Amino acid sequence: MTALRPASAVVRPLVRADLPALRALVDAEPYANAALSARLEWVDAPARELLGVGEPGALSAACYAGGTLLPVGGDPVAWTALADYLGRHPRSCSSIVGPAETLAVLWPRLSPAWGPARAVRDRQLLLVLDGPAAVAPDPRVRLARPDELARYLPAAAAIFDEELGIAPLRGPKAYAYRSRVADLIAARRALVRTDRRGHVVFKAEIAAISRHTAQVQGVWVRPDRRGLGIGSGAMAAVVDYALRLAPTVSLYVNDFNAPARRVYDRLGMKSVGILSTVLF
Repeated sequence: MTALRPASAVVRPLVRADLPALRALVDAEPYANAALSARLEWVDAPARELLGVGEPGALSAACYAGGTLLPVGGDPVAWTALADYLGRHPRSCSSIVGPAETLAVLWPRLSPAWGPARAVRDRQLLLVLDGPAAVAPDPRVRLARPDELARYLPAAAAIFDEELGIAPLRGPKAYAYRSRVADLIAARRALVRTDRRGHVVFKAEIAAISRHTAQVQGVWVRPDRRGLGIGSGAMAAVVDYALRLAPTVSLYVNDFNAPARRVYDRLGMKSVGILSTVLF
């Protein structure tokens, strides 16, 4: 006889009536859920990519199943149910990002259907700063201009190449990548420092802005300028700018990236959690 799945573990697309419960789940971990929180700021109905675990009025977990899979809330029962549901459908995401304890249950259950992964980052420190950086901001860091796109793109792509072995400016998705970077620049979310010839020395982007935090991504210093103290002042300038957009600044960094962690320590950023990322 087959055991029935508990009602609390029912996985279903979310509806408008679920939005208050979804926002409560997201707000319970505002830094880990920054990307989804930003998506929910202005919506009055759930996107079709949003799934929930639990009956109406008793939402225990959720996820955004778009280009990145973003699990929210839950417990091992909910994460197992979610993995079983997702595993019955073809993978459409290029990555999974969420709390380490969530992915420790979700990914082993999901990997037979969606694996193998190209890379798994088990421990990524989620860092937050709620005030000015402890070091002086570099006044040479500024917003990137639209006419600098051609010079900004190679620096933006270099992170993918260095960390993931991906060349986003080549292949069928190159146009989409170029458009996404152009949109960030146009939205005044890309910051840059250039040398005298106009070449990028440092860059970073504000990936998501919610009422809780501005989340930074894509922090990069040109290889020939690393170890010279550029990163601390440049990131302090990013913090200064980001705090005009949200009450805190957050980011996540691989635990093995010692140079970056030293920079963030100098800024005064504090760890508030551990994330994991699965890359396909």
